[in-house]
Amino acid sequence: MLISILTLLCSLAILCVIIFKSKNSDSQSALLNDLEKKLTTTLIEKLSDNRFQLQQNLNDHRTSFDKRQMDVLKIIQDSLQTGRQEIQRHLKEISGQVEKRLSDGFEKTTQTFTDIVKRLALIDEAQKKMTELSGNVLSLKTLLSDKRSRGAFGEVQLNSLIRNVLPEQHFEFQSSLSNGKRADCLLFLPEPTGNIAIDAKFPLENFQKLMDTELSESDRKAAEQQFKQDIKFHIQTIAEKYIIPGETCDSAIMFIPAEAIFAEIHSHYPELVEFSHQAKVWLVSPTTMMAILTTARAVLKDDATRKQVHIIQEHLQMLAKDFERFQDRMDGLQRHIEQAHQDVSDVNKSAKKISSRFSKIEKVELVDTSVSPATLVAQPISEEEAS
Repeated sequence: MLISILTLLCSLAILCVIIFKSKNSDSQSALLNDLEKKLTTTLIEKLSDNRFQLQQNLNDHRTSFDKRQMDVLKIIQDSLQTGRQEIQRHLKEISGQVEKRLSDGFEKTTQTFTDIVKRLALIDEAQKKMTELSGNVLSLKTLLSDKRSRGAFGEVQLNSLIRNVLPEQHFEFQSSLSNGKRADCLLFLPEPTGNIAIDAKFPLENFQKLMDTELSESDRKAAEQQFKQDIKFHIQTIAEKYIIPGETCDSAIMFIPAEAIFAEIHSHYPELVEFSHQAKVWLVSPTTMMAILTTARAVLKDDATRKQVHIIQEHLQMLAKDFERFQDRMDGLQRHIEQAHQDVSDVNKSAKKISSRFSKIEKVELVDTSVSPATLVAQPISEEEAS
């Protein structure tokens, strides 16, 4: 539009120059008037057209802007709707996860409470058992307060240990000796060990006093001295009763059925241990008694093996003869196998020769026809073919 107006103005300027160069002034005035009118009319028309065009363009731009605005609004609305739906979906997922976790948490909490209830029941049961055990311990304490009861308790424990390790023919309970004494148990072991007597009684009164925490220092020392005297006297009694030359072993065993007493003696009273060694009375607890019985079983097994040595030697000699016969038969079998192998080799060689002859027979048409059949028959057979 601006280019058209500028073009028009240039044309008018050129016309004005032409008119001014003209010599007739009236003609110039007339031309100028006409030119002015035409120019005014043209400018008005152009301006009107331009204004209309501008108005049209403005309306088009406004319409396009409104359309774009509506499109943008629609896109924004769609985006908001999509975002709203996405947010709702995420909220549903989060709600589901929260519900699931809450449900899992409730289940775990319920399981935990159930386990706690079960464990409380187990604790109650254990407490009942502890109460029963406490009553049993009190009963055992009452039982062990009597000397005969202590001896019976020791004999029962010793009986259980020995019967679980040794055969019946190698021990005897309440065995009578030649001096009129009766041993709690007598082990029958081979020479040079011989028979060993075991005593299952033990002094407990002063040891119980010694373990009392409320005991005064003077009373504790008195109980300790009395405990040492009781043990020493018991060791002497065992040595006098159960060590009989020519009948029993030159030593005896004092069985202490309580590991605590055994540990107390060896920890705090080494002089008692030394005294027992001198008297050849060995102090043993259930653990060390098991070791002694295991060793005794090994000795009995070794003695039985020695008694059966001649039988073992006879069987070994018979086994040697059997092995010699086995060797002879194995040598014969080897010879048969070698002969069979040679026979198989010969048969295989014959089979190859037969196959070779059949092959020659099949190819007989390839032989020169000038050679007569009599000549072919008269041909000598090689030594290899004959074999």
